[in-house]
Amino acid sequence: MTKVIKIISWFNENKNEENIKGMQRFGIKTDKTFGIKIPILRNFAKTIGKNTELARKLWQTDYHEAQILAVFITKPNELTEADLDLWVNDFNSWDICDQACMNIFDKTPFAEKKIFEWALREEEYVRRAAFAIIASIAVHDKKASNEKFIPYLDLIEKYSFDSRNFVKKAVNWALRQIGKRNKELGILALHCSQRILLQQHKSAQWIAKDAIRELNDKWN
Repeated sequence: MTKVIKIISWFNENKNEENIKGMQRFGIKTDKTFGIKIPILRNFAKTIGKNTELARKLWQTDYHEAQILAVFITKPNELTEADLDLWVNDFNSWDICDQACMNIFDKTPFAEKKIFEWALREEEYVRRAAFAIIASIAVHDKKASNEKFIPYLDLIEKYSFDSRNFVKKAVNWALRQIGKRNKELGILALHCSQRILLQQHKSAQWIAKDAIRELNDKWN
């Protein structure tokens, strides 16, 4: 625990009230935050090195920066499925959700299973996590086949009705990233968008129109 205490002390020494105000404007909860910017946390993480056990302890403190730092020092292959479920249940802001999904969750052997499990869940950040992982895989997994993304497009279409801000933005994000991988997936993503347009929900209309505009710009 001594390492954790030293890290929390470092957070206090680097606390930035102006950044905390900025985080509030971006919809991030700030009751347990120090206002330390991501690049600074990344550099700090490099001085610590990879340490998944320390990451687990940092996560349990519930401090915003401690949880993001935990993501940066975790080795994805050392995370258990129980770790993923524990962490996703603690998500209370979009930035922690996205950092975890883009840096470590997408690289675990549980990623695909969790996409389908978490999409079913009603909690806003848990469902967001499902689509953030899809978006991250679409960007980072260069070897993935086109076929891998077809079930994800079905999932995107299914949950386009969810009007909650942090869900609909993640659904749109996943759709656009799949569509930008290559022209074949771009066509499939555009077809998916056209089907989503047929839904009567405002969120579905926004998701589809935004994706169609970006994908048409890229491929036409």
